[in-house]
Amino acid sequence: MSTLTALGRATAAELAKVFSLKSWWLLGLIMVAYVGVTAAGLAFFLSDAGALLAGAAGGGAPAPELDPVVIANLVYSSVTAVGLVIPLLFGALIVTTEYRHGTLTPTTLAQPRRGIVLTAKAIVAALMGALYGVLGLIGSVGLGAPVLAALGEDTALGEPEVIGVLLRTLVATALWSLLGLGLGALLTSQIAAIVIVLAFTQFVEPILRLVAGVWEWSAQLGRFLPGSATDALVGAGILSSLNALDPTVPVAAVDALTWWQGGLVLGGLAAVLLVAAALTTGRRDVE
Repeated sequence: MSTLTALGRATAAELAKVFSLKSWWLLGLIMVAYVGVTAAGLAFFLSDAGALLAGAAGGGAPAPELDPVVIANLVYSSVTAVGLVIPLLFGALIVTTEYRHGTLTPTTLAQPRRGIVLTAKAIVAALMGALYGVLGLIGSVGLGAPVLAALGEDTALGEPEVIGVLLRTLVATALWSLLGLGLGALLTSQIAAIVIVLAFTQFVEPILRLVAGVWEWSAQLGRFLPGSATDALVGAGILSSLNALDPTVPVAAVDALTWWQGGLVLGGLAAVLLVAAALTTGRRDVE
């Protein structure tokens, strides 16, 4: 059997396993709802009505006026602002689930070449990551755009810059799913992977990014954090736009990575994790 044939069969088998479980569509529903609600809230608070309300409530001047394209990009990029935990978690689960339930044994019996199995999982992880990106955009655009329109704001959906953000969002979610796969394959423990994914995405990295932005030297290093690289790849992000939203926020002035540099950082991180997993846990005996 040729390598391509074996890879095709292994990929088909991995897809069948994914779609036989409820977890993939449950994560999808969470993605749509979580991102959609966030996008709708952002659309309101970034609109003129939200800015006036915030200024009145705070007793100060309204927030600085933003370009409609910038507002639209921030709203639609809710997918990568809050939703990356979903593809990251999915990528980790498709490998740790096999270790937890002992299904890796029949997998390796059907395809003894571990490299092909890991490559097949990587293909499925990337495809499903992109699918979660689509679902996230259904939430962010599907709820964010109507709120913008209802408040008299431009949805900017026909702008090339906005279309670019939407397309690069799919690349970002695919890469984060690969990051999850690499992490899960390296750890093999489902509980450990879930805890690390949730802690890193919800607490550790946001805090690191905020702290790193205070000094120029740390801001230079902070550009290479996964979240910062994602904002660079996509072209929009709440944390990377804090100073534009509120000029009083102390942020060191450094040049952000370009979109392709951000993609290379994420791809490089995923590759390092996958190679490390292949060289360590991938060579262990399967129980």
